[in-house]
Amino acid sequence: MASCLKEDIPNMKELLQEQNFYLTTEEGEQGRLPVLVLSMKETNKKKRPAIVFLHSTNKCKEWLRPLLQAYASRGYIAVAIDSRYHGECATNMTTYCDALISSWQKGDTMPFIYDTVWDLIKLEDYLTEREDIDSSRIGITGESLGGMHAWFAAFANTRYSIVVPIIGVQGFRWAIEHDRWQARVDSIKDVFEEACSI
Repeated sequence: MASCLKEDIPNMKELLQEQNFYLTTEEGEQGRLPVLVLSMKETNKKKRPAIVFLHSTNKCKEWLRPLLQAYASRGYIAVAIDSRYHGECATNMTTYCDALISSWQKGDTMPFIYDTVWDLIKLEDYLTEREDIDSSRIGITGESLGGMHAWFAAFANTRYSIVVPIIGVQGFRWAIEHDRWQARVDSIKDVFEEACSI
């Protein structure tokens, strides 16, 4: 992450502007969406393209800061959010797994994909209204869980003009035959252990 190529701009830190705010996407605690936006300070009022970056499991929007800085230095408005039950949307280190287990047992939430996709639809509503963003040039990308969120959000909301999901894909049969399933299971190990206990 730290090696993301930035434009070589003297005093870049002074030229970057950062916005931290919350969007309300629905009622309740998880409907408070933390948003981080980085862009270059501009004196002209030209509309610029925007790119939404999404983090992987057990990460947060701040983890994406090097990417946000790199794209902002190249003229993009770079945006990141905390996915549901991650970052500022988590109350502790197990919030995400707890939500997955609760969803599996009770069906009370959809924390794996759909809840965050709803937030991304509402984020797109916000971004298209900004005067500094060219609403026809808003892209979305993410890594792993973030890649799945990007893929589903772009399908559900065609206003994202480009989607580049970064998702590692492997077949379950291949993973078992080659003893390469551990990383997938370990990212949400408590959920698998709960499923095995039944």
